[in-house]
Parts: sequence; structure tokens; C-alpha cells
Amino acid sequence: MTIVPVTDLDVRGLRLVVRADLNVPMAGGKVTDATRITRFAEGMRPLLARGASLVLLSHFGRPKGADQAYSLAPQTADLACALGCRLTFAALDDAAEAAALLEPGTALLVENVRFEPGEEDNDLTLARRFAELGDVYVNDAFSCAHRAHASTAAIAGLLPAYAGPLMMEELTALSKALSSTSRPSVAVIGGAKVSSKIAVLKHLVTRVDHIIIGGGMANTFLFAEGAPMGKSLHEPDQIGTVRDIRMLATSHGCQLHLPSDVVVARAFQPDAENWTVGARGCPSDAMILDAGPKSFATFSRVLSGARTILWNGPLGAFETPPFDQATMALARMAAELTGTGQATTVAGGGDTVAALNIAGVTGRFTYVSAAGGAFLEWLEGKPLPGVAALQRPDMAA
Repeated sequence: MTIVPVTDLDVRGLRLVVRADLNVPMAGGKVTDATRITRFAEGMRPLLARGASLVLLSHFGRPKGADQAYSLAPQTADLACALGCRLTFAALDDAAEAAALLEPGTALLVENVRFEPGEEDNDLTLARRFAELGDVYVNDAFSCAHRAHASTAAIAGLLPAYAGPLMMEELTALSKALSSTSRPSVAVIGGAKVSSKIAVLKHLVTRVDHIIIGGGMANTFLFAEGAPMGKSLHEPDQIGTVRDIRMLATSHGCQLHLPSDVVVARAFQPDAENWTVGARGCPSDAMILDAGPKSFATFSRVLSGARTILWNGPLGAFETPPFDQATMALARMAAELTGTGQATTVAGGGDTVAALNIAGVTGRFTYVSAAGGAFLEWLEGKPLPGVAALQRPDMAA
């Protein structure tokens, strides 16, 4: 099976129904972070220049019905500016008429697809209404590809279906990271809970050479080894899972790396009094909030030999200094390895992107995915409905 990029298509005179992800932060009716709009528009402008017109579908938030607080209308000015073209806006009931009036090089933004009751049910009737708006379907929203919705899955069976530039960028980067022959490969996996990333860890131990484990996840691994946790975040009910992951890692030759020392504090607040203890030395009235300097030294040695680095999740409570030290230092080291050409670095997930932004290294990684759930499910090895819907028989085979 293969996925065909829309950039391979002669789009002149065609009306493209494009699934975008315009679920951007808003406040007071204004876009507060236009990063997703800007990145999306960069891929669309060449298609407009080649004579295509665009019908844009997107969700925004989680509305209960047609709640105007979740309307996409306030985004039209930012989107039109980013696309550099004339942009109109219409509710779905009026979209067919508006789409028919589109000229080459212009675009239409359709109201929030989640206003339609059949969207999240992958309703075929709704998908037909979307399909009637154009000639070709383009999915450019990898971040929504883990959902089988009418605008991401059912519609792909009703029109010739292609992947947009951002979708191809994501698929190429993530595929290379998971199937890279550039070894050693290292995954940095952090975050609060083992239970939320069981499938990720079980899949990755079969694909990479090393996994550095941080955050609350590391606490649970340490607890399974008998380390006291005090008031630290951990999951006592996941001891069996930890042991299963360790056994699986051993059988596949994947080395797991845990903190050997930790930063603890009695209060979780900015600039709280803190100190470093061994991984088994957390006092009963304190909590583990970051990996310590010895841990960082070990992690940096592992990273220094890597040719491929995959990152999802922080090593500590990075949002609250001084518990951001390990995450910031390792992120900057990964960026340096990218800059020297030694390593390919791919990162993704909301907290991860936030941490890299704070560290000032987002633009220095090979690729940073803005996707959250889709990125995690990809790491788990799950087929994504929105991606599967684009696949066609590989005629070259």
C-alpha cells in the first residue's frame, strides 16, 4: 500500500476538500497562537499558486452541538492572511453554493465540522455532504488521524484521496524515527504515568536500542525496585506492568535507563527548597520532582552515542523551576547533536513541545510534531484510521 502526496497531482482547476487542523488557542475571539495556521498555510500556498481552490474543513474544541463559542469564523482573518488569498466563510448548509463560486487561487472555510452530529460517528451521509464540496480530498491533519471521523475517514472513500504536505512531513519523519537503520537509537520517554504509555513502551522496546525513562513514570519503575517514594507521584498498581516491560526489553536487547539520583522537595512550587538524594533516598515527607545531576550525566552519555533520538515526555516537573533542569539540559544536548549532523531528532506531544519551546530548541530538532494523541498512537504501533483511509494499492509493486 502507498500514500500519494497531493503535491504529485496537477491541481490546476481542481477544488480540493482539505481536512486541516485549525484547533488553535483563542482568547476573546482572537487567535493567541497561530503556529498551526501558519504551518498549514505554508503547504497550501503552492497549491493555490498552481490554480487550485480550497474548501477547508476543521474542528475547533469539543462543542456540544452548534455552540457559537466554538465557531471557526473568528479565525478567517488570520487564515486569509497566512494563505495570502481571498477567503470566504460558510456554514455547511451554505457551503455547496459558496464552493461552487470559488475561483482558482481562492479558498472557503467551512464552519466547525463538530457542529454536525455525524462527524464523530464517521457518518457516511455527512461525509457525502463534505465530498460534494470538491473534486479531490486532501488530509493535512495528522493530529486528527487517530480518529475515524466523517471528515478524516469516511470521506476518503468518496473522492480521490491524497495526503497534504504536513501529513507527508509527519509520516516521513515518524516512519524514519521508528524504522531507522541509523543506530544506536534512543527514545526519551517521560511524563506522569506508566499506565498512559504502556503500549508505547512495549512497542518501543522492540524498536530502539535504549530508552531513557523520566518523570513520574521513572518513579513507578523505581518503586517496583523497592525505592521509597515518600509523597512522590507513582502508580503502585503498575508493578506487574513494569516487570513485563523490563522482561520484554531484555528479550529484545533494549537497555532501560532510570535516574540514579533525584531532586526532591517538600513543596511543589516555584523555587521551593530542594536537594538531591540517591534514587532510593526520597524522605517520607518529600516528593521526587526531577532527575539529578548523576542521572543527567548517565543520560547524556547514552545520548552522546545516538544516531536517532525519539522524544516524548519531560524528565521532571519542567513547568516549575527549578525542577526543569534535567529536561532543559538533555533537550539542549539533543539539539546540539542535531546541529552537528550526528543525530536525527524527532519529538512530539503537548508537554514535549512546551518543554522544547522553553528550552529554546524546538527549531533545532530535525522534526517536532504538534500532534498529541495521534503521535502517541503512532508510537504504540497502532494503525491510524485517517492514515489508513489514504492508502492505495502500490501499483509499482
